Amino acid sequence: MYRSNKLLKSVRYCPCQSCGAMDDTIVAAHSNQMRDGKGRGLKSHDYRIAALCYTCHTELDQGKNMSWEERLNMWEDAHRGTIGWLFENGKIKVV
Repeated sequence: MYRSNKLLKSVRYCPCQSCGAMDDTIVAAHSNQMRDGKGRGLKSHDYRIAALCYTCHTELDQGKNMSWEERLNMWEDAHRGTIGWLFENGKIKVV
């Protein structure tokens, strides 16, 4: 299982990749998909994250306003945006 506190912390500076909020509630929301390493009591790999604010993260994990497919699409879009932001802002570098 890949873990990186440095990567998780760097997401705090990213805007929410769902609603665009830029506040102190942004966290690295892990994928809830088993294919990404999620299991009972186990978070997925730290590279399968999306920068989400408290409101969007709560809606994604516990909300009832979206179908499973809508939540999956929301997280995937936010994940792609997060990874792009991390590269574009020098938080991830290929050497």
